[in-house]
Amino acid sequence: MTALADPPLSRPAPDAPARSPRRRRSGAGRTMRGGKLAYAFLVVAVLVSAFPFYWTVVAASRSNADLAQVPPALLPGPNLLRNFEAVVEEADIGKALLNSLVVSGSITLGTVLCCTLAGFAFAKLRFRGRGALLGITVGTMMIPPQLGVIPLFMLIAELQWVNQLQAVILPGLVSAFGVFFMRQYLVQSLPDELIEAARVDGASTARIFWSIVVPIARPGMAVLGLLTFMAAWNDFFWPVVALSSSEPTVQVALRQLGGGYVNDQSVIMAGTLLGTLPVLLVFGLLGRQIVGGIMQGAVKG
Repeated sequence: MTALADPPLSRPAPDAPARSPRRRRSGAGRTMRGGKLAYAFLVVAVLVSAFPFYWTVVAASRSNADLAQVPPALLPGPNLLRNFEAVVEEADIGKALLNSLVVSGSITLGTVLCCTLAGFAFAKLRFRGRGALLGITVGTMMIPPQLGVIPLFMLIAELQWVNQLQAVILPGLVSAFGVFFMRQYLVQSLPDELIEAARVDGASTARIFWSIVVPIARPGMAVLGLLTFMAAWNDFFWPVVALSSSEPTVQVALRQLGGGYVNDQSVIMAGTLLGTLPVLLVFGLLGRQIVGGIMQGAVKG
């Protein structure tokens, strides 16, 4: 019998050319660069978003006759200071700005503090009925706020708070959305190990909240504060019910502008511009915290 011939030895394949680490890296590790179409889309989006504010500036600096022209003027005019003077004459805008600042600032501070405390309790503390209380809190968000106007007005009338700022401040010191928002933020951002380590060191719950929870929750508190301030500043329905023209907020005072047989749209726009500037200032102060919170969440995700 003939012996079976051994199969020929396979030659080793030549070494494959080494790939650079950049080619091996997955798509998530490479720097993404947008093309011309992406930049063009972003420019258009910015222009569309900023145009309403720009048109407010243009309308506030023009006369009512200029706004009635076809096509309307698209450049600012010389009547801005004159329209501001008309706003001051027709409405007590200075007092309205002060009242709105007091109301919005108080509601923002109270909401951020109370909602952060409640969110920390629902997120990290263990107590009986926690799930049921959280469900009831979230369930109140489904109730239209208009349903509570009549009993709320009866309550403030019984307390003799009609036409006083506390009638607008106290009902807004806590929000169900704020509690749920801070609870979800602390569940993701606050490790249980930090709380356990603080307990081992003998820290009380109050010390844990002020020394650990507040620094970690600062970006979320900034976002909640901005949203709350904007909602309180732009609120019209409840202030017009609880307050009179002698103690107005900005939104209540704006309805007094441009009166007459023909509404003076330029004066109304000037008052709107004055009422918008504080919101832009608050966004400028809290914008860095908001962007930092978004970036921190993106890195953790």
